[in-house]
Amino acid sequence: MTTNTIQKSERQYYIDWLRFLLILSVFLFHIGMIFNSWDWHVKNDITCPSKSVLWYIMAFLSTWRMPLLILISGAGTYFALGTKTSGQYLDERFKRLFIPLLVGVFTLVPVQVYIEKSAQYDSIFTFYPHMLEGIYPSGNFSWHHLWFIAYLFLIALVISPLIRFFRSGQFDLFIGKLAKIVSKLLGANIFVIPLILSQIFLRPYFPENTHDLIHDWAAIVYYIICFLTGFIVLSNKNMVESIRKQRFLFLIESVMMGTLIVTIPYMANNGKTGHMIWDILEPFVALSCGFAAIGFAKQHLNFNNNFRRLANEAIYPFYLLHQPVIVVVGYIMVQWDIDAIWKVICITTSSLALTVAIYWFLVRPFNVLRFVFGMKMIRANKLEKDPGLSLTPITISADKKSFD
Repeated sequence: MTTNTIQKSERQYYIDWLRFLLILSVFLFHIGMIFNSWDWHVKNDITCPSKSVLWYIMAFLSTWRMPLLILISGAGTYFALGTKTSGQYLDERFKRLFIPLLVGVFTLVPVQVYIEKSAQYDSIFTFYPHMLEGIYPSGNFSWHHLWFIAYLFLIALVISPLIRFFRSGQFDLFIGKLAKIVSKLLGANIFVIPLILSQIFLRPYFPENTHDLIHDWAAIVYYIICFLTGFIVLSNKNMVESIRKQRFLFLIESVMMGTLIVTIPYMANNGKTGHMIWDILEPFVALSCGFAAIGFAKQHLNFNNNFRRLANEAIYPFYLLHQPVIVVVGYIMVQWDIDAIWKVICITTSSLALTVAIYWFLVRPFNVLRFVFGMKMIRANKLEKDPGLSLTPITISADKKSFD
């Protein structure tokens, strides 16, 4: 690799902090799903209408939060790859992604489906024999929020044959040329081009983000491009530095594009035109917001402390656990006869506390559960100083078009 490539041993703390903040936003986003107008597993009796403040916030978040998580996943894969062969890389991805996915599908997801369909079953125990009957939402089988884990495993399968090319001189030459473009004024917008093209060619055939894999190829290709963008950009010192220096420009661009995407598509004369405008603007919003976040994180969050180490280890199991906890807690508390704002506060604090408690007391101390939750094993009965669990390379919401 070139001298401008960030060495894999150089921990990029700002990426850990950014990942932590994004997963926290995922948690809050799912709290919001209880109270906004979009369909979800649990709903409050009174919800915010379309075009409300909450609606605009969540619509805006849905355009860039997921692409940025995928982008960071690509960076995490670069730093985790090391000298691994394709086979070693896939073996690690199988342990860190597929096993938690498989366990989660049969333990965490059924709780959510049962809560949503509790009127049809006497208890969770009577639901389990029927969990494989049909595909959600008409049936009972789903991977719900774990679709992200499944897609990351799919991406690992796609890129594994390219590992040798990523270590070649031709790839270094390609990266060097890209770095020169990115160093120019807002030059990183070049990565928007393949994203837009993917939507122009695929979105007519796959109009919705279904997250069911089979009918979701417009989104899958979009995510693969985001993943490779992170793999390329965040591994190169010159590109990262250019984005850091231009962070205010990307912030201005993100505000402008964010304003356009929540206004222009809904001013169109028909729904088809509105969707087309959305699909063209969304990549601009995704990358401008993503690059602004990366730039400010690099400037202000590139430091280490004990909380970062604890949070970085916890963030993956926290993601796996948070949604079923929110669904159960929300199902109970939306029935309380109190104002909506108090429900928001109670559901948020209780879900956060319960998710952290389950992780801290039931998952973190035991190697068996650490393994099935994609964590590194405890050695000699001691936690490693910095387990280096990158939720992204191991890695992870739902956007406005999904059932999550």
